[in-house]
Amino acid sequence: MKPGRKLIEKGAENCSDAELLAIIIGTGISGRPAESIAIEILERYGTLAGLMGRTLSELAESRGLGPVKAIRIAAAYELTRRVLRELENNT
Repeated sequence: MKPGRKLIEKGAENCSDAELLAIIIGTGISGRPAESIAIEILERYGTLAGLMGRTLSELAESRGLGPVKAIRIAAAYELTRRVLRELENNT
């Protein structure tokens, strides 16, 4: 089941980190679906937290992950940082 379909049918909480990252990546490349790219990136950096804070050029070096997809990941992490900051300020 494709990650986006799984999210729709089973909810985001039932998706793996790789599946959620694949949704952000969007599309893969010839012979490599987005989920394969996501798995490789997570293996390279260890965890989602390990992926956080990487430079755009560092992310874009991953096979199948060019500048646009790297920007999407960076934007998702910045949104996460802002939500966490907001939650910290409200407690």
